[in-house]
Amino acid sequence: MSLEILAQEKVWLEKAKYADAERLYYEKMSKANEYESSAICSRDSESSETINAITDLKNAFQKLDDRVRVLEGKPPSSFSSNSSSLKQDIEQLQNLLGKLEIRVATLESKKVTPEKIEIKETPKKEDDDDVDLFGSESEEESEEAAKLKEQRVAEYAARKSKKPTIIAKSNIILDVKPWDDETDMKELEKAVRQVTTDGLLWGASKLVPLAYGIHKLQISCVVEDEKVSIDWLQETLQEIEDFVQSVDIAAFNKI
Repeated sequence: MSLEILAQEKVWLEKAKYADAERLYYEKMSKANEYESSAICSRDSESSETINAITDLKNAFQKLDDRVRVLEGKPPSSFSSNSSSLKQDIEQLQNLLGKLEIRVATLESKKVTPEKIEIKETPKKEDDDDVDLFGSESEEESEEAAKLKEQRVAEYAARKSKKPTIIAKSNIILDVKPWDDETDMKELEKAVRQVTTDGLLWGASKLVPLAYGIHKLQISCVVEDEKVSIDWLQETLQEIEDFVQSVDIAAFNKI
């Protein structure tokens, strides 16, 4: 029974041979691809080498041709392109030279005659015989200038003297205080106004209440600063001892 069963089973006994055959096949395929790629590269390198060789040959033939031309007395072929431009430049220069020659010829034909300039000779002044070597004229001029200067100084002094001189003045308001409420303020004002001197002018006055029925005399005056001293005026008013207790300055203004 066991042998029959084994006979009926399907077993691939030659698998190893087939595997080896497949491996050899693929190896040959890979080698064929490598050979083709190397062949292509070799063909490309051969083509580039042939191109380089052709260009080198062309250059060599060109050099030989130039040498032959030089030996024959002909210009090289590389100069043929430049020769045409040189010829054109030479022709232009020749044309310019021709035009210049024509212009020079026309200018030489027209001779310019220089105009004669007449120079008028100024007659020389005769030397004066009466020459004052000692400068008498200059002395007269200096005397006239000195007189003119003195005259102008005198005129300026006269104008200055006619101008009114500005006198410095001050406006002062004084507070004159009595002893008590029984002091006669009219007599006090009368005694104050009796103080007179050059440069002192009394003005308006009024009574100003202080306290407890006592009033003070507020009187204004104008004084010339150069003639009247304020300290002197205060001391003089305070000497009226019968009526005046004290004298104060309420206001002081320059005029």
